[in-house]
Amino acid sequence: MVIKDKKFTYFIGIDVSRNELDFAVLHSGKFVLHKEVSNSTDAIALVVSELKLLPRLMISRTVFCMENTGLYCNHILTTLKKFKAHIVQENALHIRNSLGNIRGKYDKIDAIRIAQYAYKNRDELKLWTPRRKEIQQLAHLTSLRFRLIGLQSALKTPLNEQRSFVNKGVLSESILLCKRSLDAVKLDIENVDLRILELIKKDEKLNRLHSIITSVPCIGTVTAVQVIIRTNEFLDIRTAKKFACYAGVAPFRKESGLVTQKARVSQIANKKVKALLHICALGAMRFDPEIKAYYVRKVDEGKPKMSVVNAVRFKLINRIFTCVNQDRLFEKEYKKGQLLLAHL
Repeated sequence: MVIKDKKFTYFIGIDVSRNELDFAVLHSGKFVLHKEVSNSTDAIALVVSELKLLPRLMISRTVFCMENTGLYCNHILTTLKKFKAHIVQENALHIRNSLGNIRGKYDKIDAIRIAQYAYKNRDELKLWTPRRKEIQQLAHLTSLRFRLIGLQSALKTPLNEQRSFVNKGVLSESILLCKRSLDAVKLDIENVDLRILELIKKDEKLNRLHSIITSVPCIGTVTAVQVIIRTNEFLDIRTAKKFACYAGVAPFRKESGLVTQKARVSQIANKKVKALLHICALGAMRFDPEIKAYYVRKVDEGKPKMSVVNAVRFKLINRIFTCVNQDRLFEKEYKKGQLLLAHL
């Protein structure tokens, strides 16, 4: 939600770390005070109560701004929500780039810079809206799944690499010694997958979104869940172009005077989402006749293969967002106006 016609007088920047929080308070753009507290709900509630004693400070006219540091923000977000505070969460790189050339880095000055960012961009700030409990739980389960897959890979990869270099007897012994661990991790991954599906089926909205997204050919549950989480059920990211930018699929041109460089995708992206979309694109190029024909045609025209693969990723994103926005399953022969006629 974008702040509109709201005159804020206090801007509080919060530097979040695992053990401590640094509060920097600006009043009408001028630095007032700095406060350091432990990252616990009691300490945060106490410091907010103390801040309310500042001259003419009203929570309704105060913005609390912080970087998105994952679970380390949980205590501060929960406490500020109880005070009905206006909260802004921003990407750390976005805040840093907006402040120009900066030197030095320590917690106090980081908090001041975050507060300065909030004050400088006060007319364009987007308020943080909490995700539903089901989405938070889904995000936790998928994070756990990624960690288990990383553990599985850490065990499997060395064994696979040893096949051409180690004596077969030694390799067989290593595989045997790791078997119980690999089986246990595999079972844990399967249990997490079952829990994710169970959570989705229990919630009507999640179940509907999952059904729509997975109806798109070559889009599976893992990718669908990531899309739902990263878009916050399509509330934070509403268009295919914005999601393509978020996933590092959208190409950007570089021009300066007479020098024009080829459009390239940005490295600033969610690499996990991009990797999942890449796998989906490869599957679509093999099993979806329409996508396969598109890929062959573009390559024959002389387009670079990776450029075409990226275009396929964007096509899949477009399909997902079109179906979600129209609240319908994917149809290969879908015609415009068909949805409207169905409701008449």
